[in-house]
Amino acid sequence: MDVTGLELALLCLAALCAGCVDAIAGGGGLITLPMLLATGLPPHVALGTNKGQSVFGACAALVRFTRAGLVSGKLAAVSFPLGLLGAFAGARLVLWVKPEVLKPLVLVLLVAVAAFLAFRRGPPPGERPEPPLAKLRLLGGAAAFLIGAYDGFFGPGTGTFLIVAFSSLLGHGLMRASADAKVVNFASNIASVVLFAWKGVVLWHVALPMAVAQFTGAWIGAHLTVKGGDKLVRKVVLVVVTALVLKLGRDVLMG
Repeated sequence: MDVTGLELALLCLAALCAGCVDAIAGGGGLITLPMLLATGLPPHVALGTNKGQSVFGACAALVRFTRAGLVSGKLAAVSFPLGLLGAFAGARLVLWVKPEVLKPLVLVLLVAVAAFLAFRRGPPPGERPEPPLAKLRLLGGAAAFLIGAYDGFFGPGTGTFLIVAFSSLLGHGLMRASADAKVVNFASNIASVVLFAWKGVVLWHVALPMAVAQFTGAWIGAHLTVKGGDKLVRKVVLVVVTALVLKLGRDVLMG
């Protein structure tokens, strides 16, 4: 189980692009995972290696958003630990239920997400008051745990679902929702990396060079989000959702 120098260079380029996309709207795995599989790595090794490098991108985006003052510390205090616990719970659930059973349901949810984003006409960022602290933590914590569990169990569209959850439940603008989503993304990625590393299915000599590229791409993507605001996030999320619908639809049709 190894890759050539050319394959590693292409994987790093893919990680750079994936980091940028993932920081804005989620969905970076749509780029890196197929590339890892194309090198001939077994699926479980490709998944483990992908998580081994993507955690660095989530970290970079989180740091950049935090520096821009977009991450809610009050929400992060519950969303990080609950996202972590949810991811562990979801990963354990894989032992009893096959993730493939979720594909039709996820397809329907993704179409609903696309409709929500396409027709969403909320107040401009900053005009809608933040809910009371108890409600913020209750709704935000529940979303973090459930979607964190989904990430540990299945995964596709996690970042997108988080953005929509924080936007619809808490009234956050899409840019701020994307920032808060990275807290949960980072937590669930940590849980996944721990589990995959424990099983010995992370190729670190592949994951670490990709991690450098992923970190760089995520920093760029987070910077673009800060500059582009809700308008940019909506456009990129819609592109990611379309790609996810096409991929999962193909998977379902092919059985």
